[in-house]
Amino acid sequence: MNNIEHLIRLANRIGAFFEAMPDRAEGMEGIANHIQKFWEPRMRAALLDFLATNADGRLGDTALSDIALQAITQNKDRLTPRKARA
Repeated sequence: MNNIEHLIRLANRIGAFFEAMPDRAEGMEGIANHIQKFWEPRMRAALLDFLATNADGRLGDTALSDIALQAITQNKDRLTPRKARA
């Protein structure tokens, strides 16, 4: 398993937790908030770089869940590390 596959699996675990919330928007906010707070900038940058070339979130048999992909895509600016924004 490479680094991107690991990050996808981590994001999917976060997504599975927050997908259980009755309000989907609140769940997506929870996913983005968790990734922003607890993933180091290199992890966020790697996942966003991957999505820049794989917009569907797929890498072979591994893929971001729908809710994780949507939460990350909709919060791209917020999840982009500060250094990378400049």
